[in-house]
Amino acid sequence: MQWLIVTALVTSVLAALPAHAEPLPITFDKQNVPASQATSAPVRSAAAQPRMGGGFIEFLFGNGAPPPTPPLFGPGEPFVVRPVAVQQRAYARAEPGDSADPARPAMDPRYRRQIVDWDGNEAPGTIIIHTPDRFLYLVEGRGKAIRYGIGVGRPGFAWAGVKQISMKREWPDWTPPEEMLKRRPDLPRYMAGGPENPLGARALYLGSSLYRIHGSNEPWTIGTQVSSGCIRMRNEDVIDLYDRVKVGAKVVVI
Repeated sequence: MQWLIVTALVTSVLAALPAHAEPLPITFDKQNVPASQATSAPVRSAAAQPRMGGGFIEFLFGNGAPPPTPPLFGPGEPFVVRPVAVQQRAYARAEPGDSADPARPAMDPRYRRQIVDWDGNEAPGTIIIHTPDRFLYLVEGRGKAIRYGIGVGRPGFAWAGVKQISMKREWPDWTPPEEMLKRRPDLPRYMAGGPENPLGARALYLGSSLYRIHGSNEPWTIGTQVSSGCIRMRNEDVIDLYDRVKVGAKVVVI
């Protein structure tokens, strides 16, 4: 019993002395924090709390609970700084139909839809596809035409001729032809229509051929030679063209 009394007295004397808390170092993930911040990590000190020895004695002579843990970060102080502003600016600059992915180049502005002068003799409603320049013209009449930027067949797949619009489809399904599957056996045998479908939002079928004028979910390819012979457009452009032309419209590919 005597050693218990002595222990209690010694503990009481120690409790009367001022307590000091050691600084609590903050460990930062250097992979997510700029080097300028990671080299001088902030230090927080725990607030001084009256201590009575800890453990059972702390419970008996204290308030029945351990002292609260001080916050590691002050109010309004972020833990991780992420460079989101750069990504937000990249998306803000992207216009409809352009690639918002910084890794993809934006479409050349000259391939945007616009009204141009036209001095040909074709009847209004005729589609003229000028493959070398990557433009599709819809003749309006009165010396005007709507010009759209397009993607055309890559070397070895370009073609020329006169066709008619034989069918129109919204969000068309895609079944790759056998010739394409021989070249690309990795392709799916069928893909339902939708935003991920290579035919895009609309398709205008050219006669009984395998060629189409269709949309694309890869707008950065407009103005390039990339297809297997089909004419691809931005989705918003092919929707505009789809609404203006009728089945039976003449298509001249140069």
